[in-house]
Amino acid sequence: MEDLLKTLADAVLAGEKPVAEKIVRQAIEAGIQPEKILKEGLTPAMDEVGRRFECGEAFIPEMLIAARSMQAALAILKPFLVDTGVEPSGKVVIGTVKGDLHDIGKNLVGMMLEGAGFEIVDLGVDVPASKFVEAVGEGVKVVAMSSLLTTTMPEMVTTVAALKAASRRAQVKIIIGGAPVTEAYAQKIGADGYAPDAGLAAGLVRGLLGK
Repeated sequence: MEDLLKTLADAVLAGEKPVAEKIVRQAIEAGIQPEKILKEGLTPAMDEVGRRFECGEAFIPEMLIAARSMQAALAILKPFLVDTGVEPSGKVVIGTVKGDLHDIGKNLVGMMLEGAGFEIVDLGVDVPASKFVEAVGEGVKVVAMSSLLTTTMPEMVTTVAALKAASRRAQVKIIIGGAPVTEAYAQKIGADGYAPDAGLAAGLVRGLLGK
């Protein structure tokens, strides 16, 4: 059974979507617990993708291909996770701020977090502060904002302020990212964390939530 999960991880890493889907089905039929498949097959694979990206051993295309394989496998696994009562590690609201239409980085972060066992609420692009606030409902633990333009970075400030005004800031951790964004900027606007790339985002969120 351990070999089957290792093979699943390898298939995800290689971006072999049909193989990953097939192995998930085999693992379920073999009686392996859905949570075990997630935590010992899919999550380690995405952690390794993130490590390789950070070390310069993999690039955005490889990360996207692996993430899509993971998502396909996870789509098969999800109903079984629900049936066995497995709760997600937490709910994350993610979006690209108002005025910014870039979504590749946001999508990658969402995929990496999903592979790490988090439930993702993707608000899309050009998201106003009010929409982030509305999305912070029951179970939401993190708000993740992306900005690829220096001209839209102030929207992050607006969103943090809006969450405070709505008395929802204390409910969530806020993380930010995007090409022009820095750790210093995250501290300046009162965010809880900054991820320079999608590879580090899952680890950042896990750390903030003590997972």
